[in-house]
Amino acid sequence: MGYYENSLCSLERIRRQKTIRILAIETSCDETAAAIVENGRHILSDAVYSQTDLHAVYGGVVPEIASRAHVDAVDRMVDTALAEASLTLQDIDIIAVTYGPGLVGALLTGVSCAKGLAYALDKPLIPVNHIEGHICANYLTHSDLKPPFVCLVVSGGHSHIVQVIDYGQYHVLGRTADDAAGEAFDKAARVLGLPYPGGPLLDLLAEEGSPDALPLPKPRVEGPYDFSFSGLKTAFINALRKIEHEGRTPAKADMAASFRYAVVSSLTGKALLAAVQTHAPALAIAGGVACNRLLRCMLTEACQRHNMPLYMPAPALCADNAAMIGSAAYYRIFNYPADLTLNAAPDLTI
Repeated sequence: MGYYENSLCSLERIRRQKTIRILAIETSCDETAAAIVENGRHILSDAVYSQTDLHAVYGGVVPEIASRAHVDAVDRMVDTALAEASLTLQDIDIIAVTYGPGLVGALLTGVSCAKGLAYALDKPLIPVNHIEGHICANYLTHSDLKPPFVCLVVSGGHSHIVQVIDYGQYHVLGRTADDAAGEAFDKAARVLGLPYPGGPLLDLLAEEGSPDALPLPKPRVEGPYDFSFSGLKTAFINALRKIEHEGRTPAKADMAASFRYAVVSSLTGKALLAAVQTHAPALAIAGGVACNRLLRCMLTEACQRHNMPLYMPAPALCADNAAMIGSAAYYRIFNYPADLTLNAAPDLTI
């Protein structure tokens, strides 16, 4: 039998095992990560190499530099993950990898590495959607969380409200019409003169300011659960330029706090509305922006008022990591495995 036929047979046997160990690889943007996850809920190791310092001088991620850094680091992260878990490749049951969405060159690095490992070890290969991975990060923090629930996914590239119907079964209720929330935060931070990565620094600066200092418009979109941040970002930039043109010194902390509140209040209001109107038993958040202090605080207060459970991943699992990919892969073991024609899908949707 060939590789794919062997994978089908192996996966059928693996599904009956009490313990399933998955080696997962994540290279969708500027973190090179590998992790070993057991039964979708238990992290045995989670190795992450951040490229932040490489891209800081350019003020953002440079795709070619990211791809080359992944090539250099991916094998090292796999070795680190195995060493941290005190396991060998022969102890692994399944190889999992992010195949989209993301930067095409970055994704190809992880996909190529995973295919090589899967073929050499004769192990099943499970492809994972990066957005699904973020949702599944909640399973690694909260052992009691099970579908159905509604999840707000907010990061540098994505802003979605997703109805999690069952494991691996999703319905997108709303999404951004233009910029993602994380992208808007980064651009606002840049015009305030904050270094890359700006979003977390803007969040920290906003703690010192007043959210009422700068009136900003409320974006209007067609769908009740959709977002728009492009106009809000433009209004913020124009307000800053007006202050500077008039010869005044902008109160950066106040401006940061006002912009943060405008974005977070939109995210909070629509996520809660979606959860209430769909009669979801719980609300969860995921993605890099899920680390935002105000977002976590406002959602906590809103969910308490509505007696709705709120699930938030540990901060380390909000950013891109491979453990979330291993969790998502576990809930895909009853799907067919991928064959060796698996390719990157940079525009993949959920």
